[in-house]
Amino acid sequence: MPDHHAADSGLQQTRKATASGWIGSVLEYYDFFIYATAASLIFPQIFFPAGNPTAAIVASLATYGVGYVARPIGALVLGHWGDTHGRKQVLVLCMFLMGFSTLAVGLLPTYAQAGLLAPAMLVVLRLIQGFAVAGEISGASSMILEHAPTGRRGFYASFALQGVQAGQVLAAAVFLPLAYFLPAEQFNTWGWRVPFLLSFIVILVGYYIRREVQETPVFTAERRQGAVPRAPIVQAFQENGPNMLRVVCMALMNVIPVVATVFGAAYAVQPGYGVGFDKSVYLWIPVLGNIVAVLVIPHVGNLSDRIGRRPPIIVGALASGLLAFLYLYAISIHHVPMAIGMSLLMWGVVYQGYNAVFPSFYPELFPARTRVTSMAISQNVGTTLTALLPALFAAVAPPGSTNVPATVGAIAFGVTAIAALAAWSARETFRIPTQDLGQPDAQPLSEAAYEQARQEALRSHGRGR
Repeated sequence: MPDHHAADSGLQQTRKATASGWIGSVLEYYDFFIYATAASLIFPQIFFPAGNPTAAIVASLATYGVGYVARPIGALVLGHWGDTHGRKQVLVLCMFLMGFSTLAVGLLPTYAQAGLLAPAMLVVLRLIQGFAVAGEISGASSMILEHAPTGRRGFYASFALQGVQAGQVLAAAVFLPLAYFLPAEQFNTWGWRVPFLLSFIVILVGYYIRREVQETPVFTAERRQGAVPRAPIVQAFQENGPNMLRVVCMALMNVIPVVATVFGAAYAVQPGYGVGFDKSVYLWIPVLGNIVAVLVIPHVGNLSDRIGRRPPIIVGALASGLLAFLYLYAISIHHVPMAIGMSLLMWGVVYQGYNAVFPSFYPELFPARTRVTSMAISQNVGTTLTALLPALFAAVAPPGSTNVPATVGAIAFGVTAIAALAAWSARETFRIPTQDLGQPDAQPLSEAAYEQARQEALRSHGRGR
């Protein structure tokens, strides 16, 4: 009887940890995405001087970029916090920082009301957002992974990333109708504030769920044994350097969403390139891509529990890199259905081979004592590097140049090949017991023992997939 009780409480904690990771990712990326949308649609008009529209657009988009500058700093601080104070504490901290900084954006005075103080405050709040986002995925992935049973870690950890895509769908669902139906004057005065103020509801729900989750058994055992590190950052670099470098290289896979939405949108819509797509098509591509991704992610996470983490990442990386050529080619010949189809296939489906699996693979590469720090630093360094890619693409394939699809496609494929090589060079982790992860001499379970543990987890967790 006690065994059943322990199994039930373990199942409850796994589900609560997964829900906590999911809702946190929804909030973080809802906030991140409404900011990106507002930075291009509305902020230039209301937070910057009216005389120079070009300067206002550049400055507004720069406040978006500032969020990426803060990420490596956030990774250092929040990674340290997650490894010294626990996964639960760092996740509550991330959520409050993100939620309240987003809420505050919705309450800011405009340039007309407060002068230069308005854009200055906007930049500060965006720095806090970028800082907070840096700890979310590594903290949530570690939390879910350490609560999940053997044989189901890939499935449960994938929900941290499903929340990322769901948050972006939610942001579009709130923002697009407001922008579409409200008269311009009302949208500019109060309509744009609504999505930011709605963050408050998600903070309340998220806090309620996160409060209910227990600290992970792995971290609790460490604390009991007095094994919590004083300086996880130093230990991370000393012990995990090669795997941190692998994660930096794999995190460059963020090139695919950059090609799909940032450079792809500029190439299709900006007059200088002369393709002339309708802007509204480009509001829908990310929405449709994210809806497809939400459906695909748990299946890929589940697949990685059966065949391993490396195969989906390697195939997803190389295949999405190759599809980048076809996607950009479809834009260049102004074939709207083909462009949408290719973006959905490249980003919504194939890219998820990487996207759904990294939340289990990255933390599995590191030992528990430096897990959050190692993953946060290396993943955020890789992601920040990809934030520079749109500028590189525009420099090597500027408006007026020929062969844009071949040039940008070749760079994108080169980057995905680096990610695939990094995954191939890493050790396979899916059959290593949770308590032994990240240990150089850890032995994986035999196929028979692993399959038995997986079937038991499937039976007790009621999902016979």
